[in-house]
Amino acid sequence: MSKHINLTLKVWRQKNQKEKGHFETISAPEISTEMSFLEMLDVVNEKLSLTGKEPIAFDHDCREGICGMCGAVINGRPHGALKGTTLCQLHMRHFNDGDTIAIEPFRAMAFKVIKDLAVDRSAFDQIIQAGGFISVNAGGAQDANALPVPQDKAELAMDAAQCIGCGACVAACPNASAMLFVSAKISQFALLPQGRPEAARRALAMVQTMDRLGFGNCGNEAECEAECPKGISITNIARLNREFYKAGFGASNK
Repeated sequence: MSKHINLTLKVWRQKNQKEKGHFETISAPEISTEMSFLEMLDVVNEKLSLTGKEPIAFDHDCREGICGMCGAVINGRPHGALKGTTLCQLHMRHFNDGDTIAIEPFRAMAFKVIKDLAVDRSAFDQIIQAGGFISVNAGGAQDANALPVPQDKAELAMDAAQCIGCGACVAACPNASAMLFVSAKISQFALLPQGRPEAARRALAMVQTMDRLGFGNCGNEAECEAECPKGISITNIARLNREFYKAGFGASNK
């Protein structure tokens, strides 16, 4: 049976990246515990609009934990404290009546604030454009057994491919590192034979683009893994480092 709770929201409000932001206290009474966090924000925004106030800007799209669009820091945790969920999958039944909830955007030099909780994560797109693809002409579809792939490698590649590019890893990292994201995108190709022909170029291009965009380096403290809604392992970062060093060594010997 649904019940209702009364909340106090401390929401980060910022008109754009040039304006100075601040926390605004907003009352959120009679919130159904069956709502998702984004649905709660929808209700709050409707009430703000009816009273002539500016609604809260936030990122969202599929609301099914698939697209990676949603994201905010809830009480100091990207996507909230519930493990293995995106913000759209966080439900209000995990909060208590009378709670005060601090809501702020993902913070990183490479993630510029657009407005309020919405940030520009197109830096991830630039990293993918640098090398997160296979460009060789593979021709027609081959028989399933023409390129045998060990089951363990296939499963590791699929695990890495679960990354939805939400940016929680960057928001969780004290250095605002994108290493978990980049390592997942490199691993999903490096583990499969289709990705090997361009492996060196891919590793160099993606890491160099990541550095150019202002992401920090990995501190090896695993905050990224702890907050990743898809459970991407930091073992992928070790694989990224191996791929990058091999690529650099090969390039220096040419």
